[in-house]
Amino acid sequence: MELTRRGFLKLSGASTAGFVLLKGGNWKQQLSSSPIPLHKQIGETTTICCYCSVGCGAVAAVENGELVNIEGDPDHPINQGSLCPKGQAIAQIHQVDGKVNKQRLTKPLYRAPGASDWEEKTWEEAIGMIAQRIKSTRDQYFITQDANGKTVNRCDAIAQLGGGELDNEECYLAVKMARALGIVYVENCARL
Repeated sequence: MELTRRGFLKLSGASTAGFVLLKGGNWKQQLSSSPIPLHKQIGETTTICCYCSVGCGAVAAVENGELVNIEGDPDHPINQGSLCPKGQAIAQIHQVDGKVNKQRLTKPLYRAPGASDWEEKTWEEAIGMIAQRIKSTRDQYFITQDANGKTVNRCDAIAQLGGGELDNEECYLAVKMARALGIVYVENCARL
């Protein structure tokens, strides 16, 4: 017997209708009494692998505040669910041997010039310090004209190094900011 596409659809529809009639139309109750739990009480969030410039997507599963699993994100356009050995070890950033990694930095640390110890800062303090230093360096070293009198409006004392996981839109915004500050030394550390 040759089965056409139309015949397959008819047979599938008839089989489904027969199943519903045979079970008495009580399919919701049948599914709800399943011995297999259909939903786990676990939270999942997506993230990006930080180990190289590819930017693979990962799904982190958290249960009761603890990281229990990391796997490749099947919906991510770059890796489509696969992770390399380094990517599979992302969990070590957060925990080692099942315990929270004690060496993981969660707050900004600052070491003053000539000091030997690090001190904790809030994010607001750290970002404020960075912004103030960028502004003072730019103001001190901003060049409006070169030796020939040509207008250049640049700052040679600051450089920008982009990250490997930056996408095109983030790179565009970073370069726009750098150019607005007059920065001419712009580079990216991508290893592709």
